[in-house]
Amino acid sequence: MQTLIEAVKNLYTGWKGVEPVAVDVLPISGSERRYFRVHEKEGSVIGTYGANIKENESFIYFSENFHKKNLAVPEIYAVSDDRMFYLQEDFGDVSLLNCLEAGGFTPPVYELFKKSLTVLANLQVKGDKGLDYKRCLTNKEFGKEAIMADLLYFKYYFLDALRKPYDKQKLIKDFEALSNYLTHTEYKYFMFRDFQSRNIFVTPSPGEGLGQAVHFIDYQGGMRGAPQYDVASMLWQARANLPDEWKEKLLIDYMNAFEELIGAPMDKMIFRGQYNGYVLIRLLQVLGAYGFRGLFERKAQFLTAIPLGLRNLKEFFKNQSLGIAVPEFRKVLDLCVADEVIQQFTPTQATESTPLLIKISSFSYRKAIPVDETENGGGFVFDCRGILNPGRIDSMKTQTGRDKEVKDFLEQQTKMPDFLNSVFDIVDMTVEEYIKRDFESLMISFGCTGGQHRSVYAADAMARHLRNKFKVKIELRHMVQDEKNWSNPLPARQ
Repeated sequence: MQTLIEAVKNLYTGWKGVEPVAVDVLPISGSERRYFRVHEKEGSVIGTYGANIKENESFIYFSENFHKKNLAVPEIYAVSDDRMFYLQEDFGDVSLLNCLEAGGFTPPVYELFKKSLTVLANLQVKGDKGLDYKRCLTNKEFGKEAIMADLLYFKYYFLDALRKPYDKQKLIKDFEALSNYLTHTEYKYFMFRDFQSRNIFVTPSPGEGLGQAVHFIDYQGGMRGAPQYDVASMLWQARANLPDEWKEKLLIDYMNAFEELIGAPMDKMIFRGQYNGYVLIRLLQVLGAYGFRGLFERKAQFLTAIPLGLRNLKEFFKNQSLGIAVPEFRKVLDLCVADEVIQQFTPTQATESTPLLIKISSFSYRKAIPVDETENGGGFVFDCRGILNPGRIDSMKTQTGRDKEVKDFLEQQTKMPDFLNSVFDIVDMTVEEYIKRDFESLMISFGCTGGQHRSVYAADAMARHLRNKFKVKIELRHMVQDEKNWSNPLPARQ
């Protein structure tokens, strides 16, 4: 990681002629790219590292093209000679999803969604003009081949993982029929491909009425295609979980903005019918991604998102139709949204009456391993000494596992994430069973040499994981850092 930081600093220095004030490593997102906030005397820029040079070049090309047209994308300031690093405009930390989570389904938040769709229509229509689609990362167009790829992604990484019987040959024929139906769309413009509230950033903008502007990131997978796909991606994002009334009104808002931009009347019935097909494609593509990241890569945040995606799919089929007969496909989808399948991926969660209290501690092997004084006994003790020790580095010797430099080091330069994912898998089975059986206590301890860095970080991560996944009561103690008695129980829901 230090090598990446130095490369970002050098790129900034070459661009500005002075060294940056500081460089912060930003949290890892769902992609393999790494982001850095490069601080200046006044303001900041974002440094980006990506090993996939073609992906970088697609993003840079789209950004430069769109920025010249005054569209809502970041300006590219500098690119390294090897094309693996670049500096871009910083839109801050507030995404549209953050606004939704903070403000709820309120009129101001609705207006932000509406504005985002209007700005999207501008990007699609104006961005399409003169764009060289040969510069796309993968397909030049979201046609039959790309649609089939999304459907097969769902099949291989989610559907087949369920191990449920279905007719594979009939399903492929239905995939082809649906792909043909959706390929023959009247409108084809620039398609963002991953248009969701996480990729929309909100900044203050006095003079724009609402005082806020929206900006887009992560469109490097863009290609030419149906504009309905991007609208479907936003309105049916599982995490946002927009109410049906909002979905309907926002779709109308978008169609009105789109019609005005193309300068000609549109058949809104046909547009809406194909929109439903693209909603389905997007929902299945997302389930495929959840399956790949969660079931195969074992990333906890994607596993917990699977029930959201399935409920989203079930909600879609409750009120919408595709406009094309695909019987085996429909049979498979009914199978996916069955209550037993949704329940399979839904973690058991504690309620206010659940008696289970989980005591989590960090400790030093130079001292004593924590003792469980309850009647149950047992529990888990995990040895963190196999993880590279940040305490060996001078700048972190006096810090703890709660300090940013130590956390960045453990997350980015050690095997701590892999270690914790394995630990989570083991502990989760026990916690789920203890909740079901009304057990009252469980003890989980993490030890390292000094009880200061690795064990503290791991104990905090375990407490956060169990609260988020199981909503269970937690007592957290860092024995070396706090020699006092157990802290007060954390609330069951946070």
